[in-house]
Amino acid sequence: MDDKRHKRDCMINRGSERGTRLLRKGQRVSLAMSRGRMGLVLLGILVCAALYELGWFVTGNWALMGFLLCFLGVVHVHNRLESRLHRLGVWIEIQEKNLARLRVDWKSIPETTMSLPSDHPYGADLDLVGRYSLFRLLDTTISREGQARLMAWVAYQHDPSLSFDQWESRRKLVQALTLLPGLRNRIRLVAKCMSPKPIDADRLWSLLEHPLSVAQLGPLLLVASALAGLNLVLFGFWVVEGGPGYWIVSFLCYALLMLVTGGRLSHVFERTLDLHLELDKLVAVIGIFEKRSFRPFPAIQAVTEPLRAWARQPSAAIKQLARICSGLSLKAHPFLHIAMHVVVPWDLAWTWYLQKVCGRLRPVLPDWIERLATIDAAMALATFAYLNPSYAWPHRRPEGNAAGIGLSGTAIGHPLIAHQQRINNDLILGGLGRVFLVTGSNMSGKSTFLRTVGINVCLAQAGGPVCAESWEWSWLRMQSCIRVGDTLEEGLSYFYVEVKRLKNLLVAMSDHREPPVLFLIDEIFKGTNNRERLLGSEAFIRELTAGRGLGLVTTHDLELANLEKELASLVNVHFQETVGDKELTFDYRLRPGPCPITNALRIMAMEGLPVPETTSGP
Repeated sequence: MDDKRHKRDCMINRGSERGTRLLRKGQRVSLAMSRGRMGLVLLGILVCAALYELGWFVTGNWALMGFLLCFLGVVHVHNRLESRLHRLGVWIEIQEKNLARLRVDWKSIPETTMSLPSDHPYGADLDLVGRYSLFRLLDTTISREGQARLMAWVAYQHDPSLSFDQWESRRKLVQALTLLPGLRNRIRLVAKCMSPKPIDADRLWSLLEHPLSVAQLGPLLLVASALAGLNLVLFGFWVVEGGPGYWIVSFLCYALLMLVTGGRLSHVFERTLDLHLELDKLVAVIGIFEKRSFRPFPAIQAVTEPLRAWARQPSAAIKQLARICSGLSLKAHPFLHIAMHVVVPWDLAWTWYLQKVCGRLRPVLPDWIERLATIDAAMALATFAYLNPSYAWPHRRPEGNAAGIGLSGTAIGHPLIAHQQRINNDLILGGLGRVFLVTGSNMSGKSTFLRTVGINVCLAQAGGPVCAESWEWSWLRMQSCIRVGDTLEEGLSYFYVEVKRLKNLLVAMSDHREPPVLFLIDEIFKGTNNRERLLGSEAFIRELTAGRGLGLVTTHDLELANLEKELASLVNVHFQETVGDKELTFDYRLRPGPCPITNALRIMAMEGLPVPETTSGP
């Protein structure tokens, strides 16, 4: 496993270093060209001034023209070089971010602003969002819609649950895109070169879903165009022939009409301001898919086919809409806007054109954006798979087989932990009512193992690879109770919050219309006293073994391990440590049976706290 990761690391690192060398070389050339431009200007000024001083005006004019042409040529070449250097810099940045994700180097991975509701059943417990989160590791999307789609795949897997065929088609799409790193990098490069901000189609959705309502736009444009034409004819007649100034009357009528209609068109300007920037990025991305055939990859072909099946190229139609929005954005430049309106009814013409193009795109553009969001989210999972070639593609057990409910995996690890520190474990958890009671000392890895199982289930059900050598599972609804805290705004104590979450878990298990529940419970009822915790935990675990779910429960109460004698569905497993004279060594390996030792008093003694002498040994 490490060999594959190491080769991928070296390959990306070599590419990044080579790009950096080319960038530095290009920057030196660019600096030389900047100095050359300045030298060319100074030389041109001196030569032309000398020629004019000598009275050689014709020669000076030719020299001036020659220097000007040379300067424009150098500027053109320099601008092309700067554009290529910018693209190269963005490409290097993409590779460096990929390398950071491969190495799980959180300092170099861009942060994300995505969040989940506080009542999400497992988001906070499994670190799906946040500073050190799965979503931050996965998020290489280029659009807000793709980002939201990726979040839905990872965190909202049961709204509704996917059928086997739907999940299979999604996984095939991710697998196909994994084989095309050049395509993924090109799409990210094109998008980020135009703007570092992701594409946001919300305003475009609004523009299409709510048509522009300008009453009598057609007649107004016809009258305004006629008056504008009349203005030009009368003004030309007045200037050339010296006729009467009738153009003043027609111009006043035209100006009055523009003032009256200007207020009615203000909402058009507000909805289209800077929208052309989003559309230009959309054009660049769609253009990549419509120009390429994906016949060897049926999953990609199925998603992108509508982009090639339309009568016109989608990129050309969207580019047309971008030009219209750019034209309407002229209002942001008042002097130029007024100057254009003196000649033609600028806003009326572009608004009429906008209505026409929106009417043509309204039936198809939403579907294009939806498909691009799906591809964008799938590309993020594909990049994750490409950067982790040793991760396994999960296999989903067919639905309807009660005996196959559960999950099994070998060498399961936590994807948010760097591979050097990651410890992998095997797990076979199957059958309704199956409960693994996990005991172990403090810091032995119980909570991390619960998160390891949960986060890999999220990855598998999202359609991506899992951090394991092999993985097989049936579709499961996740419910967890790992991170619990006081809710100050609601005035709820730690214990009451835990009780409410465990109640929600039982309610979820009682719903037979939905898939079985995978529950992950850490240190059950630790917010109350020993006696009531033990009694409550026994009753709750019995309820879990009789319910429509399966999962893991960690505890420090070793007395609960005795339930294995009464409950056939309960299995004891544990983590333990090696006890030395002055330190504890943890191997984070899952072992069968209850934990044979504890370490709380030893840790207290090591830190200088008072402990009973009779318990100072192992």
